[in-house]
Amino acid sequence: MPTPDLTLQKRLAAEILGVGVSRIWIDPKQVDRVAEAITREDVKRLIKEGVIQVKPVKGNSRERWRKRHEQRKKGRRRGPGRRKGDASARRDPKEEWMNRIRKIRRYLRWLRDHGIIDRRTYRRLYMLAKGGAFHSLNHLKTYLKEQGIVQNPP
Repeated sequence: MPTPDLTLQKRLAAEILGVGVSRIWIDPKQVDRVAEAITREDVKRLIKEGVIQVKPVKGNSRERWRKRHEQRKKGRRRGPGRRKGDASARRDPKEEWMNRIRKIRRYLRWLRDHGIIDRRTYRRLYMLAKGGAFHSLNHLKTYLKEQGIVQNPP
């Protein structure tokens, strides 16, 4: 004997109980009784009798995630085989800019404080750096040499 289609009963029970269809449990021993229930009243009666019940909510365990997270904090699972996208895609552009500009400004300050460049030159170079004229400290040193501001930049 084929098992009866209980789609209607499950839908009605889900509506009555205010849960999703996937959370409706029907007693497998009483399938035939449930199949005969075609009105909301019939389904309500079966719910009252405990033939139709609501399954508990299934939660997702975070244990595996926690373990992976702890490993990543130690530097595991971060090798080349795990990476997608090139290096620039994995680095924050703002962090890169901050590191670069700080290094350049530190160097300019050092040049000024050691009397290698005067205040006016310092200010001009500072503003150029702020505008993104130098893409690295080496670029700044090359510029200083080419412009004749400093012969051999330290």
